[in-house]
Amino acid sequence: MARQTVSHEDGAIYEFTPDLDGIVTVDPGTELTIETRDSLDGAVQAESDVIETVPEEVNAATGPIEIEGATPGDVLRVEIEAIRLAEEQGRVITIDGFGLLDRHDDIEAPRTRMTPVDDGTIEFDGLEVPVEPVIGTIGVAPDSESHTTLVPYDHGGNLDTTDVTAGNAIYFPVFQDGAMLAMGDCKAAMADGEMCGTGVEIATEIDATIEVIENAAIDLERPLVETPDAWKTIASAETLQAACELANRDAIALLAAEHGFDATDAYMFSSLVGGLEISQVVDPLVTVRNAVPKEYLSSPF
Repeated sequence: MARQTVSHEDGAIYEFTPDLDGIVTVDPGTELTIETRDSLDGAVQAESDVIETVPEEVNAATGPIEIEGATPGDVLRVEIEAIRLAEEQGRVITIDGFGLLDRHDDIEAPRTRMTPVDDGTIEFDGLEVPVEPVIGTIGVAPDSESHTTLVPYDHGGNLDTTDVTAGNAIYFPVFQDGAMLAMGDCKAAMADGEMCGTGVEIATEIDATIEVIENAAIDLERPLVETPDAWKTIASAETLQAACELANRDAIALLAAEHGFDATDAYMFSSLVGGLEISQVVDPLVTVRNAVPKEYLSSPF
């Protein structure tokens, strides 16, 4: 089967709503190439270009892609096979009113650093950083409330999670018919936390295969990432404490189902084998993940 291309020129959204309409419909198992534009819609092409305030529309997500036969209660699996950079330079910016150290006296905002890309590295003021592309915003139509592409929540959205990368798969609960998958806001590189509010923002081409899991053995409520070595629950909330609690709750539910534990034993075991990781602390909600090695947790599905 030929790989099908879906481009941001075909359609892109700035808000995940319950009533999204797909720009294209694909069958489960379709191999896709999704073309995305940078999160700032090409507005920053030189260090003299700065973003004074967070735009009303940011993080364009290519789509929505309607998946034939996906219905509420199913699980959508997105296998990320490759992420290719589609520009010769990216950009890292600060914006007034945004970022972990916003309004600190010694932090200048707005500021732009352009980051040329060459031979697998990014150049930042004479220093080289490896290219390790990440999908920043990816999600499905939510259950009831709408969320802009700047916001992470149970539907996915602006997760800014370094594990959403080539070689891994991400799973979403399906809330609406067709699931309505969309993605964008990619980075050529980004550290856990995304402290200044951006990574190296850049346009990309993403190769992915979409599958629908019916009658899943677990009731998935939030995104879940599969790496070669671990399963990682992902949760977003207003505070780091609340996000950690949700991610840990999801992890102990998986462990309880796997090993026949009650909630307390699963909680205790998670304290031995789990690992909390910060995804981002700069979006309207913060995002964390709880990693459980596969030697203690086989496929939940």
